[in-house]
Amino acid sequence: MAEVRVREGEIRVGDRLRATALLEVLLPEGGGERALPVPIGAGAGGVSRAESDGVPGAASGAVAHSTLLVVRGRAHGFAAEGVWTPRDGEDAPYWDVDLRVRYEGEAPLEAALRVGFDLLGTGRPTWLIPGAFYRENRLPHCTRIYPRYDFAGGDPQQLVSDRWAFRADRAAVPAVFAWDGEGSAALATAETGPLGISGVGFAGNADGTRIWLDFPYREEPVAFLAPGTPGPADRPRHRFVPGGEVVLRFRVWIGGPEPHAYAPFVRQLYRLDRPVNPLRPWMGLRRAAELTAHGLHRWHYKPELAILCETAAFDREAGAPDRPNMHVGWVSGTPWLHALLEYGRAQGRAEYVDAAVAVMDKIASGLAPAGIFWGEWRSGRGWSQGWTPNKGWVHARTIAEAALFTIRALAAERARGVDHPTWAEAVRSNLDYVCRVQRPDGALGAYYHAETGEVMDWDGAGGLLWIAALLEGAELLETAAEGAHQNQAARFRDAALLAGRYYRRFVDEAYIYGAPEDVHLCPTSEDGYNAVIAYVRLYEETGDPEWLAVARQAADWTMTFRWTYNLAFPEHTMLAQFDFRSRGADQASPSNQHLHNYGLIALPEMVRLWRHTGDDYYLERTRDNLACFLQFIARADGDFNAYRGMVTERYYNTNCFQPKGMLLTLSHAWSVGAVLYAAQEAARYAARWGIDFGLPEE
Repeated sequence: MAEVRVREGEIRVGDRLRATALLEVLLPEGGGERALPVPIGAGAGGVSRAESDGVPGAASGAVAHSTLLVVRGRAHGFAAEGVWTPRDGEDAPYWDVDLRVRYEGEAPLEAALRVGFDLLGTGRPTWLIPGAFYRENRLPHCTRIYPRYDFAGGDPQQLVSDRWAFRADRAAVPAVFAWDGEGSAALATAETGPLGISGVGFAGNADGTRIWLDFPYREEPVAFLAPGTPGPADRPRHRFVPGGEVVLRFRVWIGGPEPHAYAPFVRQLYRLDRPVNPLRPWMGLRRAAELTAHGLHRWHYKPELAILCETAAFDREAGAPDRPNMHVGWVSGTPWLHALLEYGRAQGRAEYVDAAVAVMDKIASGLAPAGIFWGEWRSGRGWSQGWTPNKGWVHARTIAEAALFTIRALAAERARGVDHPTWAEAVRSNLDYVCRVQRPDGALGAYYHAETGEVMDWDGAGGLLWIAALLEGAELLETAAEGAHQNQAARFRDAALLAGRYYRRFVDEAYIYGAPEDVHLCPTSEDGYNAVIAYVRLYEETGDPEWLAVARQAADWTMTFRWTYNLAFPEHTMLAQFDFRSRGADQASPSNQHLHNYGLIALPEMVRLWRHTGDDYYLERTRDNLACFLQFIARADGDFNAYRGMVTERYYNTNCFQPKGMLLTLSHAWSVGAVLYAAQEAARYAARWGIDFGLPEE
């Protein structure tokens, strides 16, 4: 474990971090703030060390070393004492710091406090705020405008800057990580503390690299309210009264230079958060499946159009109209139809079976001239591209997901002795196409022209999910007797392996982007799910431990989007009144900052990853994800103003899009379908491997 040293007015943590003050007092000045440092040792007794065999208050699962470091300082009316306690940690060593701050001024003072450290390396920095900021966060040519880091600075009104500070409730793990080419470091705290919502921040430019925690938070240089929508800087302050005292608690960690160096400390923080942030699922798997099958069929299936309507309004009298459109995958389409079909077959519900087959038939028979799925069927237009940036373009991830779940639905039906030749032909056509356009390096493209078949854009990892579709398509074809199909199967498998080698670079670099067709080149949780699905399948296909290692890294990265704690929602909001527990929820992306349940699509692969590795962490975090989204499934008409079986897409966790504590009053086909899919898959694995998902008895 790195040594913490105090010398010549500086705290040094190993060779990675340096602080020249115990804290800074932030006071208003003009349109901004000035920072007054409280130096180490100034007028307060300096530095001391204490011996202890067992540190009182040591967190469960953390072992203290015997030496405590106590650092003191006094200036500007504040006296501070920081107690540094080293912890071995099961996953990563770190320092617990309790910083006791007493205000000794003669009159009340409105101020905020900041604890900051400089990184000692000389390389240009990259960042991680889990769920909220990844490396530079937005590529220069990305068309979606959300916070971007630029070493040279930039225009904050275009959401570009060399320094950012955010509310802690934007983060799935309230921490800020930095890399500087020589190593990495992180500061972590709780979402809320004695001064309100905490904050995390960083700066990197020619003057150096710095990370910090704010009490209370700052949002600067601007607040991110929505894509393309900056708001004024937000700098709340606390009213300190003479003699008032607060204790600020945080953790300090240092690590290596590798992109996935964050993973052990994220695991450690989860280990610490888990016991004190209990789950509260509303129901078990059987009830969840029953309700969501009903909701998908009752509110989203439109028999007159043979579609799964993408959205259905909670307010059926005066609310927004339902969206009578259907993507073939992603926000509607085959993943959720597969789930409905499986439930209908298992429960003998002919109306569910007939609905799922009718819509699958429509999708499979509606191929574009290039031989691939169209992106979307839209009322008044018919088949078209979807939400892609150019007319006639379809997105690789959307149609790869459609192909993958058509394959899964067809395999399940054939196992029951039921065939769907139109589905089979659609699958072969899509997989043949993607093999034809694959580059020699393995890239499969991001956007395709639906009419000409030309690959219009190669950037990003949008094609990653084709790996699973190709492998499962090969298995499906190998059940056929014709030699031509056997040759196709080998071709599909070779293409998947080549693609696996190409796309692993995104996982290796801990920067996977390009999955959702409406969030151009943004790192998202959906990219993580796709990578987990793809690389778990590659490992299962080949038995090569290389692919298992990539799958683990993909899962570790995906877990940076997953909440380790329960948010403190404002008292009178819907999420507070229903006591929504956010542990296990995922941030959609740094661009779309809200909680969503799409991670349930990767539940089977996450469970199998646990079995392949024996690493309980993956099962625990998958349990969390499932339990979280067995909340807010409408149990009856009127439940949280929804109708029976409805599920929202968005739970608002911070000051983005809507006020914290609200939820979107629309049921989404994919949100309903993801619960239906995961509930059935979890039940299957529970029966197969005796897994206890920790859910209410039924």
